[in-house]
Amino acid sequence: MAHLKLLNIEKVYPNGTKAVENISFEVAEGEFVVLVGPSGCGKTTILRMIAGLEDISNGEIYLDTKIINNLSPKDRNIGMVFQNYALYPHLTVFENLAFPLQIQKIKKFQIKSNVEKISELLQISDCLYKKPKELSGGQRQRVALGRALIRQPRILLFDEPLSNLDAKLRVEMRTEITKLHRSLNAISIYVTHDQIEAMTMATKIIILNNGKIQQIGSPEEIYNLPKNKFVASFIGSTPINFFDCKLLEQNDSCTSFSLTNGEMINIQTKRKLPEKFTLAIRPENLSVSQMQNSNSIKGKVVNIENLGYEKNLYFEYGKSLYSCKSNIENPININDDIFISFLEDKLLFYNEQGELIN
Repeated sequence: MAHLKLLNIEKVYPNGTKAVENISFEVAEGEFVVLVGPSGCGKTTILRMIAGLEDISNGEIYLDTKIINNLSPKDRNIGMVFQNYALYPHLTVFENLAFPLQIQKIKKFQIKSNVEKISELLQISDCLYKKPKELSGGQRQRVALGRALIRQPRILLFDEPLSNLDAKLRVEMRTEITKLHRSLNAISIYVTHDQIEAMTMATKIIILNNGKIQQIGSPEEIYNLPKNKFVASFIGSTPINFFDCKLLEQNDSCTSFSLTNGEMINIQTKRKLPEKFTLAIRPENLSVSQMQNSNSIKGKVVNIENLGYEKNLYFEYGKSLYSCKSNIENPININDDIFISFLEDKLLFYNEQGELIN
């Protein structure tokens, strides 16, 4: 079984800029790992170091038990799909797909057979004698995928391959790529800044910021137990809510604290909270009512996003903006007062350093 390991990897440029700092993680055969984070966080640099397109300043990359730091890209048995497709414009689709095998001096009849198989798999058989300029964006991306797959690499690398596609095509290609990954059972590492792609495609997510790993875990772990405020705020299509809090009283059965504007809340928790902390809760874990009840807070609706199956409600509380979700039939309008209750078992607490309080 293939096994990739990065150990204490760093990338420092001649001007002293540290793009990647002390990165360590492992990927086993069959895993689909997504590197996700904001622009400039180091995710593409990591991918290029794995591919051999970028020199490593410190650390080691192992494929199985062999260090591949100084191995040339063509000897690493890695297939890579780029953001801009990177197809040869003067070659036909057939010639683009055949090119990696021609470099390996594979016999012509075998090349023809392999091209036909991969084009059938990717549903581009009817495009084989067209040039890239004659193809749609989705077809070009399939050709780029085919060129990466045709050598049957042990590792597949994807550098934001869907960023140039429209929304509908992105959804279709996400499904195609994950299906291909499962059928090949290779190591797949996928770079994106789109957290929806990360959540829907990954078996394991690595969150990066400023060249450092913030958290590694399954999509469920990352979403439900983000280990710091950066991860909590980065993951989630509707942003998580943060409330600055001050502890008032805590005993074995109940904790009292005040929110930013001084309103008091009582919750059941056994976690020992510091004097000052941040409460975080995702919008779907807030309960909405137009009637006040015990332990609810009052907000004013300032915007509504109607998604067809539910509504995103944005409300002002104190001087800040928060969000929650509501049933599509709920007759709530802009400027209405609403009352928000917290689902206590979904609350997250962060200390003043932004780290999760377990």
